[in-house]
Amino acid sequence: MAMTPLEELRHSTAHVLATAVTRLWPEALLDIGPPTEAGFYYDFDLSHRFSEEDFPKIEAEMKKVIKENQPFTRREVSRAEARTFFEGKKQSYKIGRLADIPDSEAVSFYTNGEFTDLCAGTHVKSTGEIKAFKLLRLAGAYHRGDEKNKMLQRIYGTAFPTQAELDASLKAQEEALQRDHRKLGKELDLFLIDDEVGQGLVMWTPNGAIVRHEMQKFLTEELGKRGYEQVFTPHIGRLGLYRTSGHFPYYQESQYPPLVDRETMEKLTKEGCSCADLSNRISRGEIEGYLLKPMNCPMHIRIYASRPRSYRDLPIRLAEFGTVYRWEQSGELNGMTRVRGFTQDDAHLFCTEEQVAREVEGCLEMVRLVLTTLGIGDFRVRVGLRDPASDKYVGSKEGWDKAEKAVREAARKLGVKTSEEPGEAAFYGPKIDFVVKDVIGREWQLGTVQVDYNLPERFDLTYTGADNQKHRPVMIHRAPFGSLERFTGVLIEHFRGAFPVWLAPEQARFLPVNEQMVPYAEKCAEEFKAAGLRVSVDKKGDKLGAQIRRGQLEKVPFLLVCGNREAEAGQVAVRSREKGDEGAQGTASVKERILELAKLRR
Repeated sequence: MAMTPLEELRHSTAHVLATAVTRLWPEALLDIGPPTEAGFYYDFDLSHRFSEEDFPKIEAEMKKVIKENQPFTRREVSRAEARTFFEGKKQSYKIGRLADIPDSEAVSFYTNGEFTDLCAGTHVKSTGEIKAFKLLRLAGAYHRGDEKNKMLQRIYGTAFPTQAELDASLKAQEEALQRDHRKLGKELDLFLIDDEVGQGLVMWTPNGAIVRHEMQKFLTEELGKRGYEQVFTPHIGRLGLYRTSGHFPYYQESQYPPLVDRETMEKLTKEGCSCADLSNRISRGEIEGYLLKPMNCPMHIRIYASRPRSYRDLPIRLAEFGTVYRWEQSGELNGMTRVRGFTQDDAHLFCTEEQVAREVEGCLEMVRLVLTTLGIGDFRVRVGLRDPASDKYVGSKEGWDKAEKAVREAARKLGVKTSEEPGEAAFYGPKIDFVVKDVIGREWQLGTVQVDYNLPERFDLTYTGADNQKHRPVMIHRAPFGSLERFTGVLIEHFRGAFPVWLAPEQARFLPVNEQMVPYAEKCAEEFKAAGLRVSVDKKGDKLGAQIRRGQLEKVPFLLVCGNREAEAGQVAVRSREKGDEGAQGTASVKERILELAKLRR
């Protein structure tokens, strides 16, 4: 696939980075250096431990390479010639990458100056075309993303056609750094990920739990209005359930290893069965196993199948805040936005073919409501379709055609910017993903709706129609939030931790100007709490300026100052996050104002 001009520029800059590093550290072993959506990186195996203090030296050497205006030249070589070349330079990673190239494809080298890389291209004409670049950060990266392999050193950078574009990008990255949900989550005490518990497993602290509870409460209210019924299902199920659904083995590599019951384990241990043999026998179906559930849908299907259904019962809408588990590589984990255990606001609708269009439209409208209510109404819709050339999909062509027609039509009626992407469907059906743009312009994939003709077939689901005959229902999967963890991480960054009043862990804080004003502040706080508001009193004994500063850093929407004059008049001096100092106001009117903001979810 041909690269865009920006990808070519960044790919070329990655080669310049490798050129500079091998000039400075000739013993460096090189792996890969591709362009990325945000820039480029290159992976190195080197005894010298890079630090950001090395960046000025590396950048200076890169500038020399650019000033030399070295042409990028391509030549095709035989596999034997390529192997001999890299063996001579003791570049073992390149030899491994050479083996990845299919026999049907040509092997090509790209050379600039003294540096030659195994590369399919493409590149700019010469290093002199690189005008603006910057090295950004360091990271560890397992070779080929496999924890069993050696950890390499990855240098990330970015490049743009002009310095002005680079400066704008660096400014945006600095803003993103200030909004990083991992940083704010710690500062605001919203969530915790602890090595003793396990990487990728989120613990919601009291403050974060309030945010989560309010989101769940909001969605639960909407579910009730729209005819959903809530269910609860176990965190573990028999492996056979997921064989029938197709999740195992289709997604075996992204699931936790199967388990067996204690009696089976003791029996096999006595027989000398090794862990590897046990895993293989479970995978082959010779031994019944259990699986930490990677999806909620098979259990919802069993609830549907637990009793006879009539066309008069449909649509049936089953909803659950269901926790699922996926084995993500450690290098892919990222705070709350990429985790190993997460809770989906999941629902599965079972309906007739005639009801599909209306139900999908209802699901899409619900996702729109969720996004706009939470202040991220700038979004586009991505329709994921099957790739006809791939064999990863299950089900008949007829079923797929019907499902794809339904999602296309529903997306069209939503009236927002839409794109179609072949190959992005789930293995069982096409899907509609909502891609939202946050306040600084970054895109995040959040809510999803999927139409599925295949799982009802695999589980032999039926309902009795008006003709008294058995018919197959259609299944719709939908999750407006996607997952509570990822959605909350995005919200933290979108709001920079300053949640709207209805979501804020603490909606107002009373600030007594001296110790004598603490009883008055506590009396006001009790009145606000009795009305259902989340408030506190700052009793740390600091001066008022320090109390205000602390409240601002902790993103409290309303700071309510309690002094002698305010106490005598039954007032508080209001400082709001939005308007600053608003002067003295009656406690009753302030209370009603905050209640109204919380009620309207503005």
